[in-house]
Amino acid sequence: MKNRIKDYALGLGLDDIGFAAVKDYKSSLSTPINDIFPGVKTIIVMALRELDNCESENKQIAMHGKMNAMAFARSCNYRVARFIQKEYKAKVMSVQSSYPIRIDEKTKLAVADVSLRHAAVAAGLGSFGRHNLVIHPEMGTRVTFNAILTDLILSPDPPRERLCNDCNLCVESCPGNALANEGQTDYAKCLECSQPYGFRSNVKFWSKFFNSSLEEQQKMLRNPRFFKIYQAQLVGFQYTCFECVKACPFGD
Repeated sequence: MKNRIKDYALGLGLDDIGFAAVKDYKSSLSTPINDIFPGVKTIIVMALRELDNCESENKQIAMHGKMNAMAFARSCNYRVARFIQKEYKAKVMSVQSSYPIRIDEKTKLAVADVSLRHAAVAAGLGSFGRHNLVIHPEMGTRVTFNAILTDLILSPDPPRERLCNDCNLCVESCPGNALANEGQTDYAKCLECSQPYGFRSNVKFWSKFFNSSLEEQQKMLRNPRFFKIYQAQLVGFQYTCFECVKACPFGD
């Protein structure tokens, strides 16, 4: 059963797939997984190697690579989930690598209901690096993950040994100094650089807009920054920084 699922997933064009027992999945900030899916037994995590768009200095082209990988992985995720549902009469739920996600009441930051990073590590697809991203043994950090939750009991894959060599290139390349403390990412600093036209910029823009004169409002709406904020909302999220991913030597 497990090998058949794996062969089907890889046949769709995915690059790797791992299986984790729910008991091995540890993510303290995320929603308890049994609250999401009572009776879930296995987390199936699929990995797709991203293209090299992140190396481009053109921020739009760099983001195109991420968006393409996410769109393709999302389609594969659904097809694998339906395959399991139809072939084994199992219950399945998909977990995507994008919005919607919840906002933590205490930190006011976005938190994934299911951490795909922790799920990937639990499924033997890699280990955490100094940048707090998952390093896959062949594909490095340039990977998009998706997952399927199921009530099927499938044998888990063994965990990977730590792959990061602590070269610190990711830390040194971070323009926001978000990786200064080992084992932690300062998400406020990270988002300031990686998503400068995201939710916070949106709030600041409209707060200023509604407190401005009509003439100032017209100038603000003609400012290129407004278009960037508007476009970021259409995309859902828009990264403009990939420095830690580019710097990681694994899978280069």
